Amino acid sequence: MTDNKKLDLILEKVNSLDEKVNSLDKKVSSLDARVNSLEGDMKEVRQRVTKTDMILENEIRVNIQRIAEGHLDLSRKLDDCVKISSDIKAKQEIQDIYINMHNSKLKAL
Repeated sequence: MTDNKKLDLILEKVNSLDEKVNSLDKKVSSLDARVNSLEGDMKEVRQRVTKTDMILENEIRVNIQRIAEGHLDLSRKLDDCVKISSDIKAKQEIQDIYINMHNSKLKAL
């Protein structure tokens, strides 16, 4: 094989390698663009999660606590009303017994 042929073969291989490097460079550039896009999306997701966490801590938890306190107050008031109602019913039963006793005495007279 002559030196020119050897040089031509080397040149072909170098050109082939150069094409492969260019192809790899394009793929790496494409991957860089996709990674940058993903990083931007992740940044947006992190911001949304942080905002959601802040809303949960500052607004929703506070509102749930207020509602719970209101329910506790309502529960206490209901318990008081039930107790009062029970006391009234007991007194009414005693009054009914006395009325029946007095009715019986009046009938006997």
